[in-house]
Amino acid sequence: MGVNALFLDPGVSGGPETYLRGLLPAIARAHPRLELTIVTTRRGARALRADGWVDFARVLHLPFDEGQRERRVLAEQVALVALARRRRFDVLHSLASTAPVRPLTRSVVTLHDVTFFRLRTFGLITTLGMKAVVRGAAHSATALIAGSAAARDDIVAQLGIDPARFTVVPHGAGRPSGDAVEGGPEVRAALGLNGRRIVLSVGAVRPHKNQGLLVEAVPHLPEDVALVVAGRRERGADDLERRSRELGVADRVVVAGYLDDARLEGLWKEAACATFPTRAEGFGLPVVEAMQRAVPVACSDIPVLREVGGSAVRYFGPDDAAGAASAVLAAMADPTAAKRGRERARGFTWERAAEGTYGVYERALA
Repeated sequence: MGVNALFLDPGVSGGPETYLRGLLPAIARAHPRLELTIVTTRRGARALRADGWVDFARVLHLPFDEGQRERRVLAEQVALVALARRRRFDVLHSLASTAPVRPLTRSVVTLHDVTFFRLRTFGLITTLGMKAVVRGAAHSATALIAGSAAARDDIVAQLGIDPARFTVVPHGAGRPSGDAVEGGPEVRAALGLNGRRIVLSVGAVRPHKNQGLLVEAVPHLPEDVALVVAGRRERGADDLERRSRELGVADRVVVAGYLDDARLEGLWKEAACATFPTRAEGFGLPVVEAMQRAVPVACSDIPVLREVGGSAVRYFGPDDAAGAASAVLAAMADPTAAKRGRERARGFTWERAAEGTYGVYERALA
């Protein structure tokens, strides 16, 4: 059994890395006789080996790192295919939407979303390349996995794929809370947030993540409420800070960039509300992470987040700044939000995701 983890850039890969780190150990625990071989980058292999993954899987690397675009394409489309044939993988599972277009073996692809087909999330060249690879890999795969019915329906509409080829396997409850936690007061002080209620938005800063709406919402919130955007600074981070200055709320907006697990966990413990204004997602891991931690949630009213959050969270239109502020205030004032969120999050486990995924492997072999 081979796993394509050529996307892995430890600490930077975001949702796909969370998916890998939650799913594969759960599969290994449930099916200890399954021989897992993970093929990844040089940095990815070092990180997984250091974290003890060699106890349940072979960890191989191809000679490149994420960010080397041409080498990544060559490795995934040529070297990985040759390796899979040489190692005689029964199934090759690609975890992050891209996969060999001509896999020459049974191929399972987890297609997280096709947001970039209709919204600008990458540069032009990257977008054109991603479209070609994702479309080709999806049509040649033996089986396809989506994290939500909403994502499946969007992919089917964009790529013209028979929905019967998909299995919907919801993800587990995001990152585990873990034991490594930096003290909340220390994190609060480091970000200059003493005395303020924190509204936390976790996710890389990209146009479709729509964090600009939250900056526009801050003037509608009480003076003691501050917004923290925690995630890799990509396209648009400087615009968030510029707009916060224009609105006169720069002292209440922190674009924190990437935070390691310990600091982020400390911030979760301090958060009065979590908010996610995204225009499109494949699943919505941060919503589950917040609910798991009993943090009230306000998020954009789109089908996939309705599917994940149900009646446990508050919703707002992704273009309505005043509505976002009202939803945040309602979530913070709701005495039952924490309990309802935690109960909802219990339905999302990596054990369930592992069994659903293993069933796809079995059907691919059949």
